[in-house]
Amino acid sequence: MIANLRDLYRYRVLIYTLIVRELKARYRGSVLGFLWSFLNPLLMMSVYALVFNYYFRFDIKGYAAYLCCGLLPWIWFSTGILEGSRSIIVGSNLVNKALFPAEILPIVSVLSNLVNFLLSLPMLLIILFFYSIKVTPYALLLVFPVLVQVLLMTAIVMFLSTASVYFRDVEQILANLMSLMFFLCPIIYMVDQIPIMQRYPILYKGNPIALVMMSYQDIFFYGRMFDWQSLLIIALCSLVLFFAGYAVFNRTKDNFPEEV
Repeated sequence: MIANLRDLYRYRVLIYTLIVRELKARYRGSVLGFLWSFLNPLLMMSVYALVFNYYFRFDIKGYAAYLCCGLLPWIWFSTGILEGSRSIIVGSNLVNKALFPAEILPIVSVLSNLVNFLLSLPMLLIILFFYSIKVTPYALLLVFPVLVQVLLMTAIVMFLSTASVYFRDVEQILANLMSLMFFLCPIIYMVDQIPIMQRYPILYKGNPIALVMMSYQDIFFYGRMFDWQSLLIIALCSLVLFFAGYAVFNRTKDNFPEEV
């Protein structure tokens, strides 16, 4: 497994090529092209802001900015996990090639959606400026939660992409779990606005995805230091989970051509 992990670095050019191909294919035939990297999250944010700022009335000053700080990394997370879980099935034409390293497909799904996230950051800065929210020097630490999220997502998709090859129901189950997880993370609300969250803080403190999303809110919306200790624990646990997921993937990948 260690030798295969070293090979991942050798495949960096191939990973880059597949990411570029994925991004081009995603917007092929679209008039606006890469502008959808801005428009998709903007439209989604507008819908949530309308519903929860005017109908359900979450009393948060600069609600659209708060929403955007958590929604953008969530879109990256949910889209990357869903695409990564079915990456082996979708890339069956590549998996069937004898020398193709199948383990890079889940990684490509995570990194291609990371690019979309990075492209949407200028929109976030514009919204923060509109609400007179200053970007503090803590924004320079953005790389830390981004790397933690990359590691966490990669660890998860290693397991899910393997499971999806043998159990095609994983995709359907995962889509519903993502909907549940979205509402368990303080993205459309603040923790102190939900009584059950205050009564049982384990609901978000024990949720690594919620803690990662909150780190972006700390950096951009509150302009303060995130909970680096919790993120460090998440990073270490994600690293262990990645090695376990990669071991399972590596032991089963020889059977993928027969299953897909």
